[in-house]
Amino acid sequence: MKIGNREFDTKNHTYIMGILNVTPDSFSDGGKWNDRDKALHRVEEMLSEGMDIVDIGGESTRPGYTVITDQEEIERTAPVIEAIKANFDVPVSLDTYKSQVAAAGIEVGADLINDIWGLKFDEKMAGVIAKSGLPCCLMHNRNNTSYENFMAQVAEELTQSIEIAQKAGIADEKIILDPGVGFGKTYEQNLEVIRRLEELNAFGYPLLLGCSRKSVIGLALGLPVEERVEGTLVTTVLAVSKGCSFVRVHDVKANDRAVRMTQAILRGGNF
Repeated sequence: MKIGNREFDTKNHTYIMGILNVTPDSFSDGGKWNDRDKALHRVEEMLSEGMDIVDIGGESTRPGYTVITDQEEIERTAPVIEAIKANFDVPVSLDTYKSQVAAAGIEVGADLINDIWGLKFDEKMAGVIAKSGLPCCLMHNRNNTSYENFMAQVAEELTQSIEIAQKAGIADEKIILDPGVGFGKTYEQNLEVIRRLEELNAFGYPLLLGCSRKSVIGLALGLPVEERVEGTLVTTVLAVSKGCSFVRVHDVKANDRAVRMTQAILRGGNF
């Protein structure tokens, strides 16, 4: 899969997507990087630690988050994307579910659109992505946690997102799937989707797992956000062992080491 000017061997390697939230209120790092110079410094730091893609978010999606206008989200993200592209050779993902924000990000150099609603929130999103020719990450999400057959319905709802993408003209080789840990799922359901992650390989698309510092880890270990690194590392090791192509994380250095060590064990040092 090509993202930006880089080829990703999604069948044989797990890559690090570093999180850069340019928001005042994200659950883990809100307010830390919502300044251009601080954001650029953080990108430089994450690149030195092993980051392969940077994911820019302009609106917090934590439980109870405040929805902001498209224009406000564009003003937060577009200048940062433009500055990163001007200063670093790294693929940039834009984390948004709004077509106008995506279009503005694409205009200034975004290389991938990461949609937490899997193209279902904004009916124009699929067309914007298709027109750009960019790859996209489609996440499973819903407004409730009431399932009759949990994994079967997750797969069914991901299929709906894939069909929206295909109908708009997004090529199969440009699709990544995300099971949506922390979205539309209870604590027990989050654990189950992580445990049964390999079942989603049946789709044939690269998988991305995003568990970094999330509440499922806090609930399992009884720990606050700032003490969830070790729990995140466990999910990263599982992601590698179950064939995930990407892990989306805050703590790049530790997770990169976990990925490389797991791959060394699984592949006899050949990766």
